[in-house]
Amino acid sequence: MQSTNSITRYNADFNQRIVIRPDDYQWVPSPMPNVERMMLDRIGDEVARATTIVRYSPNSTFSSHTHGGGEEFLVLEGVFKDEHGDYPKGSYVRNPIGTSHTPRVGPEGAIIFVKLDQFAEADSKQFVIDTNNTEWHPGTAKGLSVMPLHDYQHEHIALVKWEPNTQFNSHQHWGGEEILVLEGTFYDEHGIYPKGSWLRSPHLSRHKPYTKDDGALIYVKVGHLLD
Repeated sequence: MQSTNSITRYNADFNQRIVIRPDDYQWVPSPMPNVERMMLDRIGDEVARATTIVRYSPNSTFSSHTHGGGEEFLVLEGVFKDEHGDYPKGSYVRNPIGTSHTPRVGPEGAIIFVKLDQFAEADSKQFVIDTNNTEWHPGTAKGLSVMPLHDYQHEHIALVKWEPNTQFNSHQHWGGEEILVLEGTFYDEHGIYPKGSWLRSPHLSRHKPYTKDDGALIYVKVGHLLD
């Protein structure tokens, strides 16, 4: 992590391919007790353009705050809560610019994957998707199923379910690609990515992904790394 002119920069060169696997995790305390962060990328200090995995201990809270650049999160474990509702594992939530909340969790604790300050100003739709009870659609290759989560201009977000021993064609990422492996093991010609791995591939990067016997479930976001 680098600090330049008092601004923290971590994996901040979006022209670089970045891979973080679970063995690489380094949890750091947040400003609130019993809330820890695994920083994936960051530009800024406490208020930042950031991609982070956040771990809430049972019965922990976070101070009330406003999303100056929007917030997108996926609940990975436990139940995340705020004054607007309860979000169990598999909940996908978008809180656009100007929204606010006071996070809290119960005895289950919670782990969330969260992206902050990455909304276009006009991308103002606020919603929650329970991915445990949402329809899957056939993918563009045999063995793939897709659950669209959000589309705005060139940005597209989805869950993609890979059956065991599925192969996808080599393809190029216009606008880049970001992946979080939620279940199973994801592969390409560059490496092996077990559950919990995070990959960020830049604009015009290319790969040929596949799965083996355990298949995979991934969160994938494309088209958002042009700038």
